[in-house]
Amino acid sequence: MSNRSLLLLVEDNPDDAELTLMAFEQGGITNPVIIAQDGAEALDYLIPTDSTAIDLPALVLLDLQLPKINGLQVLRAIRNHASTKLLPVVILTTSDEQADLINSYNLGCNSYVRKPVDYDQFLTVIQQLGMYWLVTNLSPPLLPLGNQNV
Repeated sequence: MSNRSLLLLVEDNPDDAELTLMAFEQGGITNPVIIAQDGAEALDYLIPTDSTAIDLPALVLLDLQLPKINGLQVLRAIRNHASTKLLPVVILTTSDEQADLINSYNLGCNSYVRKPVDYDQFLTVIQQLGMYWLVTNLSPPLLPLGNQNV
């Protein structure tokens, strides 16, 4: 199952999460946002261990520096699970480490964005991300389990 308007924000910093929500609102992006505060919470949402239906988001905004399970481990799990392997994932992080950038792309992120420190720039970047991934981009269809080879 897919909710093509829903966003999953995986962010442990409450200030950054609040700024992201404000930027979406100011940019006219009214999509519902679910916030996971750590990697384990994100994976519990995206890949439940029981047989409940999965309501996948249109986009995952994923921080790298997360408690419990870091962002790269979350990305690896997303790409290794049949129902989430095509899910658009944007790394949204403060890290400018080349190893993080390379590892993120090697693991299959769709985009890597460094969070600007400046408030106005942060708002602009978040609004641009929302508009691109939710309006402009054509996401691949999310295939039901058992039908992963089209």
